[in-house]
Amino acid sequence: MTAPALLPLSGRRLPPLNLGASSFPHHRATLRLSEKFILLLILSAFITLCFGAFFFLPDSSKHKRFDLGLEDVLIPHVDTSKGGKNLGSFLIHGQGHDEHRHREEEERLRNKIRADHEKALEEAKEKLKKSRDEIQAEIQTEKNKVVQELKKKDSKPLPPVPLPNLIGINSGEPADPDIQEKRNKIKEMMKHAWDNYKQYGWGHNELKPIARKGHSTNIFGNSQMGATIVDALDTLYIMGLHDEFREGQEWIDKNLDFSVNSEVSVFEVNIRFIGGLLAAYYLSGQEVFKIKAVQLAGKLLPAFSTPTGIPWAMVNLKSGVGRNWGWASAGSSILAEFGTLHMEFVHLSYLTGDPVYYNKVMHIRKLLQKMDRPNGLYPNYLNPRTGRWGQHHTSVGGLGDSFYEYLLKAWLMSDKMDTEARKMYDDAIEAIEKHLIRKSNGGLTFIGEWKNGHLERKMGHLTCFAGGMFALGADGSRDDKAGHYLQLGAEIAHTCHESYDRTTLKLGPEAFKFDGGVEAVAVRQNEKYYILRPEVIETYWYMWRFTHDPKYRQWGWEATQAIDKYCRVSGGFSGVKDVYSSSPAYDDVQQSFFLAETLKYLYLLFSNDDLLPLDNWVFNTEAHPLPVLHLANTTLSGNPAYR
Repeated sequence: MTAPALLPLSGRRLPPLNLGASSFPHHRATLRLSEKFILLLILSAFITLCFGAFFFLPDSSKHKRFDLGLEDVLIPHVDTSKGGKNLGSFLIHGQGHDEHRHREEEERLRNKIRADHEKALEEAKEKLKKSRDEIQAEIQTEKNKVVQELKKKDSKPLPPVPLPNLIGINSGEPADPDIQEKRNKIKEMMKHAWDNYKQYGWGHNELKPIARKGHSTNIFGNSQMGATIVDALDTLYIMGLHDEFREGQEWIDKNLDFSVNSEVSVFEVNIRFIGGLLAAYYLSGQEVFKIKAVQLAGKLLPAFSTPTGIPWAMVNLKSGVGRNWGWASAGSSILAEFGTLHMEFVHLSYLTGDPVYYNKVMHIRKLLQKMDRPNGLYPNYLNPRTGRWGQHHTSVGGLGDSFYEYLLKAWLMSDKMDTEARKMYDDAIEAIEKHLIRKSNGGLTFIGEWKNGHLERKMGHLTCFAGGMFALGADGSRDDKAGHYLQLGAEIAHTCHESYDRTTLKLGPEAFKFDGGVEAVAVRQNEKYYILRPEVIETYWYMWRFTHDPKYRQWGWEATQAIDKYCRVSGGFSGVKDVYSSSPAYDDVQQSFFLAETLKYLYLLFSNDDLLPLDNWVFNTEAHPLPVLHLANTTLSGNPAYR
């Protein structure tokens, strides 16, 4: 799905910067002037202005006066004696007036200034009679009016677009009572996660379920953007939790604001926020989600202002200034980040009629097609200034993963018309099979990582999504190899299940080795954690959809029980720090992707196939379903505003 969390090389979570009020104690103290004193300052300035105008008005008898009335205008004299119009001579109208009228006008103006001055003094006296709280309330009311006006300006109407044929939104009820009971259990877990977030972390990006307070990381910047709300919306909808869905919609409508001075991850905000808002729009038809998605997308566009058009990893939503992660190979952009924008940006162009989003992602594709690839592999790092690869590190896990996923899904989302994307996917998978996929001594198929000409025999939890990807891409593969890729998907699913089964908690570690006698087991302490990740369950679901082998539901239920037993706390769900310990410590974070992905894939695993059928829906890398666009070609001609 994304780059690994908690590690320094992370496309997800780095420790948040603490720039709280305590960092600036003196600055805050000096600003605590009373509102009354400020009002008096403003008043004194106003009075000075009034008296200045009163005493220093120019005398009209000494200075030329310009009047917009009709008294002193030049009126052309029209001579029609010869049947034509002669504009050569002018008559001056009003020259016979003496200066008496000018003095009257001046006196009237002086009287008006006196009256305004007295009125201002009376208003000031009334203000000063009010309490501090009343004055603050009035100031806040005025602020709110300004904010609402700004929101109205941002909420430009979008062109009407015919919605794709949306199938399988409110179905999937299993007939088997046992399967139905398991599905209901997963729905109850979702309710537990949501209710606690609402009670203890509402509006914050994520939840600390043990400390019972909000949590955030630097991928969301320093603002409260309600990441869990946006990420969870479509899961709530397909589970039929419509009251909770409406709560989230109301918060988004009133509080989700992107005009904040906050530096965010372009990749994470795209897959979670834009993906989540678009999915919520397609499922519910509520315009607010589309409008918010388009507003946010506009804030991300400055990230593409690089010499190559490869976007920065981060962008400030207010200033538009971008930069890359300091740890990423000499200031490089990351393949899985700039390569995981296509689905959302194509839908943005479809919904708005604006080709700018489509053009941005197609420019990235064209640039990548021109570049040499070592051994046919895409390195994880690309410098956005020079357009050259960084260090030659290739991974189907963190830093690379969803780039390959989006090549396949671009083809599927285009109703299989984007053959260019399919070719890039097939070429990449052939190179991956040749150089990265191996079998262990114990017969487990795994996907290693290529580092500087050497294969590292280690596989990350993130890489486990690839089993589902191989199955999803089997149909339409070259040389009638559909059966081969479905089998490869099954082998990856088996390996990843082993990584779960060989732990004490029956939950998988962050990464596991295949060295010597050690197979599918984490060796380092900092790779033994489980942070509620979805990738293994994602692969179970895809394999279930394509094979209906009951073992995938069995494995999914094992994972459900383990999560409920070891990760559930009274305040929500938490990750654990060591899956090999019988009494592990909690990390005290309820990740937003737990609600967006892990619980959604489990719910779909125990639902019928008519809920979000794969012929009609394609899931982004955060499990947000977007409809297939049945278009004549990849230029999005289905949108009348786009033609």
